[in-house]
Amino acid sequence: MTTIAIETQSRIGASDASLAASFARQPILNRDGMLCGYEIKVRAPELPLTPSDEADDAVPQTHAEADADASPGRAPTPAQRVARAIVRGLAQGDVRGAVTGHPAYVDVSRDLLLDDAILRLPAERFMLEIPPSLEVDDALIARLVYLHGRRYRFVLDDVTQPTETFAKLLPYAEVVKIDITRASRALLPKLASVLKSAGKLLLASNLDTQADFEMAHGLGFDRFQGYYFARPQSSATRRVSAPRHALLNLLQLLAGDPTVAQLEAELKLNPVLVMHLMKLANSSGLAIGHKVTTLRDAINATGTDRIARWTQLLLYADGRKVALEDDPLLQLAATRARFMELAIERMPEAGRDEADAAFLTGVFSFVDAVFGGSLEKTLNILTLSRPIQAAILHREGTLGLLLSAVEALERGAWDRIGELCGRLQPLTPEQVARLGLAAAAWAGVADRSAEGLERIED
Repeated sequence: MTTIAIETQSRIGASDASLAASFARQPILNRDGMLCGYEIKVRAPELPLTPSDEADDAVPQTHAEADADASPGRAPTPAQRVARAIVRGLAQGDVRGAVTGHPAYVDVSRDLLLDDAILRLPAERFMLEIPPSLEVDDALIARLVYLHGRRYRFVLDDVTQPTETFAKLLPYAEVVKIDITRASRALLPKLASVLKSAGKLLLASNLDTQADFEMAHGLGFDRFQGYYFARPQSSATRRVSAPRHALLNLLQLLAGDPTVAQLEAELKLNPVLVMHLMKLANSSGLAIGHKVTTLRDAINATGTDRIARWTQLLLYADGRKVALEDDPLLQLAATRARFMELAIERMPEAGRDEADAAFLTGVFSFVDAVFGGSLEKTLNILTLSRPIQAAILHREGTLGLLLSAVEALERGAWDRIGELCGRLQPLTPEQVARLGLAAAAWAGVADRSAEGLERIED
């Protein structure tokens, strides 16, 4: 398989990689449990930045954009240089690919809001998150009014209770993000009611349990951020595209190097799986010059390796007619699996077998979210190797370290990523971030060639 890795080109140079911003993403779901956005977690470039760094621009600019970045008569401050480096990174195609057409929510500082470099971010693609610590004065309000006139949208971030700053900024916000873990549970119903009456969209953040999600959902919240959907508690409310026992039987058969006749016999017992496989075989990358019309032809066109990966990911697919890029659990599984595969290929002496094991480690790392019960028991049913099970259950070995790294990336825990990279040399935090975006882009494209995934729907 061709490795897909995004190496951002820059005039900064490899020795100055720490001057580039790094990014991770966290899913945001709507009331139906489908993806509707991503928060972009930013690791800012380290100071000091020299004036020559300002000449770096990996994204082509129009004359208007070049003028917007200029500050005639004075050199940019270090904070402005950092802000501009972040804008350059956000404007790169790898970030755009990772959010798969959904809005990107990104924290903005006062320096970034006041700097015209922000105008390089397409207003329709970004939601600007304003922190509660922001200094609010006439200059900032005037700037928000100006940016609002340019169709930029604002989110009041990290709200726990009404404050003076909150009251001043509320008229300019489209979305209010409330930290469920820190806000008063007694205050939440009233706060949610008042904000809904004012026409604001409510986003509940830090949701890690089904109970917290159900509480916020009951209060009328519109958006939900957190990994509650990947926990075993959510399995009771999740439908799957095919019977779980049928998927497990197929996976067990595939693990034993089956013949085409054996695969054909197993698939014929499961009409839903046959339908999916026929769609897969007739995708643009597999149907070469003719339409696949028989199950045997579909198996031969697709290949057992690809059928296995498709079946593994199908375990996570929602039973509704949901596009791949909107299914949060399948997105998380596919992204994590692809990251593991790409990352292991950066390690010394890693081959095809190690890459396959890494993919399996990622894809089955939260299979209990679908099946519930004991994770260890489910892994035994899947007949996974001991190193894969040890990585998933105990974070042991290189696979376990990589799994810990992608989990830290999902949280935007940059210090933890740095610590793990010390044990995963030559992998660096910057590479981890880039591979994470590459994996997200791979997982998020529904209609792609034979190297990727297809739309999964009933």
